[in-house]
Amino acid sequence: MRQVTVLGAGSFGTALAAHLAVAGHGVRLWARDPALAAEISRRRVNDVYLPGVELPPSLTVTTELGEALAGSELVIVAVPSHGLRRVMVAARPHLPAAATIVSTTKGLEEGTLLRMSELLADTVGSHPVAVLSGPSFASEVAKGLPTAVVVAAQDARTVALVQEEFRGRYLRLYGSDDVVGVEIGGALKNVIAIAAGVVEGMGLGPNAQAALVTRGLAEITRLASALGGKRETLSGLAGLGDLVLTCHGALSRNRHVGIELARGRCLDEIVGPMKMVAEGVRTTQAALDLGLRHDVELPIAAQIADVLAGRKDARTALKDLMLRPQRAEVDAG
Repeated sequence: MRQVTVLGAGSFGTALAAHLAVAGHGVRLWARDPALAAEISRRRVNDVYLPGVELPPSLTVTTELGEALAGSELVIVAVPSHGLRRVMVAARPHLPAAATIVSTTKGLEEGTLLRMSELLADTVGSHPVAVLSGPSFASEVAKGLPTAVVVAAQDARTVALVQEEFRGRYLRLYGSDDVVGVEIGGALKNVIAIAAGVVEGMGLGPNAQAALVTRGLAEITRLASALGGKRETLSGLAGLGDLVLTCHGALSRNRHVGIELARGRCLDEIVGPMKMVAEGVRTTQAALDLGLRHDVELPIAAQIADVLAGRKDARTALKDLMLRPQRAEVDAG
């Protein structure tokens, strides 16, 4: 059994910490908020982000990065994308030299347009890095419901390590060497899920939903391929699987944002009361900028960016999307 640190006491970080503690590892959960850390330690439940799930006695909670990271062999990063750089710069002096880092954060860094594994390499240097992604609502993982995800890394030994240490009766991990495809799939599915919420909120029916998800997958695949990812990755758990869950699952935060946008609410009114981050809101413009850099068209993301910014209402965006010039479904070559 290994010493494990989970950075980030949101829903997914807490769920993974509980899972790994049940599996027998020594687990420390780092929380940024002292009040939250004290409440979790006292009540053994994270009522803010993962209500109703009792945490194992062996799981400890701290707000001190040095204490959290001391002696850790596996460091799980479950911090929102906009805070990841700040946390990892602060964590860097405390990281054990041999620690393997596992990123569960889905998004692109605004400004730099870095994927999360690239950001980690930029902040903490040469540590082995794996990325974990796929269709996995935190509450279902925490409750022990069957879940299958993908772990990707450039080094096969890192993939095998994470598969072995994370595995459980209800959690199955498939390996991949396509870090780019896995990360782009995880980031852009949140953008498409906002669009799916808009379609649902407008009551446009299953035909529109099916078309949106299918063309959204094509959009994600184009960008991933341009960055060096594998098309087949996007037809698997980290692409299609995660996209379907996030577009249709009732627990999807990004889908919720889209539904509320379709009802005419402004973005600040929607995200203000939300306790958890809808990553697609920040990822949308970053994805467009990345597409522009690599000459990749992202028509759904472009319309969602206009809606999020208040430049268009949902119906106008839909009309503009539908009236684009028609083309072949599959690009030649």
